Amino acid sequence: MSDRNLVDLIKPLVREDGFCDTLIANVRLMKCEKSLPRMPLIYRPGLTIIVQGRKIGYLGDREIHYNSSHYLVQTLPLPFECETFASQQEPLLGISIDIDPVVLSELVSVSSEYTSNPSVSNFSMSSVPMSDDMIESVSRLIKALHDPYTAKIMGQSRVREVIFEALQSSQGDALRALVLNQGRFSLIVNSLKQLHQQLDQEVRVEQLAEDANMSVSSFHHHFKNIAGSSPLQYLKRLRLLKAQMLLSQGHLNVSQISLEVGYKSVHQFSRDYKRYFGAPPTKDKLREDTVI
Repeated sequence: MSDRNLVDLIKPLVREDGFCDTLIANVRLMKCEKSLPRMPLIYRPGLTIIVQGRKIGYLGDREIHYNSSHYLVQTLPLPFECETFASQQEPLLGISIDIDPVVLSELVSVSSEYTSNPSVSNFSMSSVPMSDDMIESVSRLIKALHDPYTAKIMGQSRVREVIFEALQSSQGDALRALVLNQGRFSLIVNSLKQLHQQLDQEVRVEQLAEDANMSVSSFHHHFKNIAGSSPLQYLKRLRLLKAQMLLSQGHLNVSQISLEVGYKSVHQFSRDYKRYFGAPPTKDKLREDTVI
């Protein structure tokens, strides 16, 4: 199975730019007919498989390239920056698979006893080479999307097969850590979950470090290795991306949104927003569903 075959399988299923839902839960297709400059965004935890075109993710001082030969494994919803390379003649095409914690837990519980080779490093976001087995499993998943009956009956088993192949990759341990709750990676994961749950509340790094049973300096070090930024930088980016999402929905005004994401001053919120996105919140017309 070649990359060209995957392109031919996806092409009939996508017509408009952006993400589109499919007949299988947690599976979306993507298309983009133009290059996009480096911009901040956030992905759901999951796998992003590009079959045509390419992307570069920027997380801290890391560059993460994913294209037809490398797919993206993301274990956490991290704010990062992304650059897209595509054209009308060769649009970016791909498939995004959200990781269901229940499915991941089931697969890890079965596969962990057969896993003996630890991964080189546990990154929260990393590109992984497309193996022949992964190409085959992705092909079977996309083929299921062509037929409603197959999608309904076999869809979730095809998704499980793709996640299973990701568990065999160099980032398999990072996925397992989300379930096994072992090591410092999982401790930082818990801290990140806490930040997401307390987005509108005051956060003390000292308390986060204490909850993770680490010194403040050790916590800073491990947090930055995993998230690509300091805890407070991470929180600010997360708040601003959540604000952009709320702004695109159009239900709240700027003052309400600033409070919703934890800012006490709407003026400080507007300054930070403009610095991060390049436009004040009142002028921002970005829409979450068109950013890929």
